[in-house]
Amino acid sequence: MSALVRETRETRVSVSISPSGKSRIDTTNAFLDHMLTAFSRYSGLSIVIEATGDLRHHLIEDVAITLGLALKDFIPVTCQRYGDRVIVMDDALVQVALDAGGRAFYKGPLPSRLYDHFMRSLADNAAITLHVRVIRGIDRHHVVEAAMKALGLALRSALEPGGAVFSTKGTVSITRSEA
Repeated sequence: MSALVRETRETRVSVSISPSGKSRIDTTNAFLDHMLTAFSRYSGLSIVIEATGDLRHHLIEDVAITLGLALKDFIPVTCQRYGDRVIVMDDALVQVALDAGGRAFYKGPLPSRLYDHFMRSLADNAAITLHVRVIRGIDRHHVVEAAMKALGLALRSALEPGGAVFSTKGTVSITRSEA
């Protein structure tokens, strides 16, 4: 389980992630709740999020940051590491590919600046490489929702037990020295 709270003058975000249980999402933003509920369901993770904020942009960004940090703590070293999914939803066709190997990178874009920023903030803070490719789609709601569902399924695949570290480097060890 991974749980943390991030608090600023603009927002307060509480996130917990566990492998099983009931998810509960309450961000005070109905569309964000809908997207996070889809992500939780498709990832197979139990995610509890409580968030409040002053502006929609701050809320969405800070939820992505906090969820990313919680995911970073949750991702096991010996998972399959890679995941890739394509989701079709009405007019939308979206592919998500990711590497949960500890390197932050995002390549989009999504047709919504807020949710493109959400994906970038999530990838940066979870330390995952995330590629989102919108193959087609006109309705921004459908495109963003297809991306969140594909992200959930790709993450589900990446988090499957691997039994070994999937890297020619082995595990990376970083030691802080006292100056």
